[in-house]
Amino acid sequence: MQRRDFLRLTALAPLAVLNVRAGAEPFTPLAAVERRPDGKPHRFTMGQQQFLLDDRPFQIRSGEMHPIRIPAEYWLQRIRMAKAMGLNTISIYLMWNALETEPGVFDLKTGNRDFARFIRLCQSEGMWVYLRPGPYICGEWDYGGLPPYLLRHPQIRVRDKDDPDYMAAVRRYIGTIAPVIAPLLAANGGPILMVQVENEYASFGHDLDYLKLIRSLWQQHGVHGPFSISDGLEQVRQEHAYLSGTALGLDGDTDFAAAQTIAGEFPVWMGEGYPGWITHWGDKDFARGDFAGALRLLLQQGRSFNMYVVHGGTNFGFGAGANASGDYSHFEPVITSYDYGAPINERGEATPDYHTFRALLAAHTTRPLPDVPVAPPAIRFAAITPVAHASLWDNLPAPRAVKNPQANELLFAQDHGLVLYRRKIPAAAVALILDGVRDYATVFRDGHYVDYVSRVQHAKLRAGNRVDLPAIVDGATSQLDILVDSFGHVGYGQAMVDRKGIVSSVRFGGEELEDWDAHSLPLEDGYIRRLKPVVTAPSRPGIFFKATLRLDQLGDSYIDMSGWAKGYLWVNGQLLGRYWNLGPQQRLYCPASWLRHGDNELLIFDQHQTVAAPIHGATTLQT
Repeated sequence: MQRRDFLRLTALAPLAVLNVRAGAEPFTPLAAVERRPDGKPHRFTMGQQQFLLDDRPFQIRSGEMHPIRIPAEYWLQRIRMAKAMGLNTISIYLMWNALETEPGVFDLKTGNRDFARFIRLCQSEGMWVYLRPGPYICGEWDYGGLPPYLLRHPQIRVRDKDDPDYMAAVRRYIGTIAPVIAPLLAANGGPILMVQVENEYASFGHDLDYLKLIRSLWQQHGVHGPFSISDGLEQVRQEHAYLSGTALGLDGDTDFAAAQTIAGEFPVWMGEGYPGWITHWGDKDFARGDFAGALRLLLQQGRSFNMYVVHGGTNFGFGAGANASGDYSHFEPVITSYDYGAPINERGEATPDYHTFRALLAAHTTRPLPDVPVAPPAIRFAAITPVAHASLWDNLPAPRAVKNPQANELLFAQDHGLVLYRRKIPAAAVALILDGVRDYATVFRDGHYVDYVSRVQHAKLRAGNRVDLPAIVDGATSQLDILVDSFGHVGYGQAMVDRKGIVSSVRFGGEELEDWDAHSLPLEDGYIRRLKPVVTAPSRPGIFFKATLRLDQLGDSYIDMSGWAKGYLWVNGQLLGRYWNLGPQQRLYCPASWLRHGDNELLIFDQHQTVAAPIHGATTLQT
């Protein structure tokens, strides 16, 4: 059983007991301190198998949320929701690839990238912070937080201390963000109690010297810890991957006694406890969990924990990642919503689980809990029908001649979006075999849609990536177009060279096709702004549709795309993310801060639709 499968079973089943080995002494912490961050230096240390704050035992009651998945305008409301639930700490991932989009091009200030501001907001609300800055974080985020530009190096080996290209990028990343983090450490008057070294490394490798090197890079730049690691117990045990001197966080595992024999005098805690779970495209329904029993026992034992996640947010833009087996099969892209079945839902509302958890936490807290903040307002809007705005086929950039298909990252230095492969083929009716499609291709002959091939596990993949091309009656040759769309890069396990586009061959009647024209279509802002509008309504799939939404009042809304096939949705130039009628997600979350009074522009790119369907606004993720 793969570790992700094990954790999913753990997350979705109630825990009857937190395992303590027979004959072991039960965990009996001393009374924990309730001290809050106050801008003064505090001493956070580890000893006697416990966390100590100013030399007194401290129970971390943490809930995870990620600034990059939350509109910055809502950061304070989400933090206050976690505080009102009874938590004392916010755990956050930093997604490296959101902060450095190109080598050496950092943005730590705009929008929801300003993580230092988020951390200061936590402090202003009396919340401590558990920082998980990577460089690798998983998190179901594109490429596990690593920048996809690393895949432009043909021989890259990520999470490997001996790869010079990878380590040069890591040193640049840590050297850039460590000076921002250091003043925010508890020892310097900030709220950061502890910093995680990498993430779930034992599920990937066993080179302890790599973890030591990452820790030493933080120390060289003024971030001296304390440090933690977080992983599955069985993986840490098998790979001998415990980093000495760190807190040992267990992800989904609960055999704390066994873990304590590894960590010695350093604390063992629940580094990730799962109130919900990941949802992938093609799942039957949104994943849910049952964490109340586990939380009750954690509180009874005084055990520190981090709830992953207390609030998930949204995989805006191209942020959603993917999972796959080590051989790159069983590809499972993550949906745009990162609601995760969390106690605070995608748009900041308290769920029934929230109130259950709040009651449990209140019973173990010496201070009265704040009132639950009011959720941001939500709006519906009546159905509107977009009109055809532009055709992708009228907006192709200049091609690049290539002998054989190559990954987008190697061919164009392109991280996301589309690529088009075009060439002439004989007019005969012959099977076309597409090997190495990553991740979804639509096939056209002389401008007519023929079929599609998907990497996701459904009927077309089981058919062997075969497209049966009809014969062309007139002419000796015809034009073959293969338009390839990508999902997020795999961000977990061994499949960490998940390049996009066509990464293998295209065969026609058993013969490999060579000599292509390749067009790069990354769907970046500049391309979208330059779209040449249509004169007459196009009939070929690959159309941009546009609608004007007039609003007299603002609020969060879920834009219902259930009448559409597969593609992308922008609102006022902001890419909400992907939609797909494969489900289970049919509505995309749009925060009020992305809307405006009066006219709002909605732009849709659909890979199959030739006729527009109505769209409408709702107040919930599900119908």
